[in-house]
Amino acid sequence: MSQSILAQLEERFNQLPISEQKALLDRLARRVHAQTIGGDEDLIAQMAADPDVQREIREIEREFAFTVADGLNHT
Repeated sequence: MSQSILAQLEERFNQLPISEQKALLDRLARRVHAQTIGGDEDLIAQMAADPDVQREIREIEREFAFTVADGLNHT
């Protein structure tokens, strides 16, 4: 988005009453938050599918396999 469009949006925003500015900011914050969460889920899915990450997880599981025999409930 060009700087001139951002400046126009800001100018129009400043013309709104404070209550509407707050409402708009809240809506925008919720939208950005929702999009960020979706992005995080995509990143997690990509990591889970990554062979290097899977190999590292298997190595960690092997390193801690002895803890299964300690008699403690690890759930």
